[in-house]
Amino acid sequence: MPSPAPSRHTPPLAAALALGLGLGLGVTASAQTADATTVARGAYLVHGMGCADCHTPLKMGAQGPEPDLARGLSGHPQGMVLQAPTLPAGSPWMWGGAVTNTAFWGPWGVSYAANLTPDATGLKDWTAEQFVQAMRTGKHAGSGRPLMPPMPWPAFGQLNDADLHAMFSYLMAQPAVPNRVPDYLPPAPVARH
Repeated sequence: MPSPAPSRHTPPLAAALALGLGLGLGVTASAQTADATTVARGAYLVHGMGCADCHTPLKMGAQGPEPDLARGLSGHPQGMVLQAPTLPAGSPWMWGGAVTNTAFWGPWGVSYAANLTPDATGLKDWTAEQFVQAMRTGKHAGSGRPLMPPMPWPAFGQLNDADLHAMFSYLMAQPAVPNRVPDYLPPAPVARH
């Protein structure tokens, strides 16, 4: 199995593995190794598939926009509710994104990147099966509202169960970041002339 490529989005692998090992009493060395392997595979997939590109807010740094690693994978900042811009009459539809790269608008309305950390405002109450079903069905928690663009759930849904479980294990091994992402906003009614 290839190891995760280092990037500015990836916390040190040792820290990620330590968070995911579950080093409680009674955990055997073989169980710890299996957990470490699963978390490492999840890190490879989450970072290789660019999850942090939309689920980690950007902030302005010395060299321009950069990921705000203190809010890694926490989704769109709470309290930053955005409205889709008004387009001139007769213009073709288009889409756009917020400066944080965590909110997007288009014909579907305004969608916000979810909090993928194990906080109560994120994935804390999700099961691995709900995560797998969300990626397979495009439904929040596998049975809720539709996941909106640009979330590429059809591509993620092509992964096998083991890979999706590994991604969930890695996400659950991350620091919990409290951040209640704003609710999805459906598109405004179109005025007909």
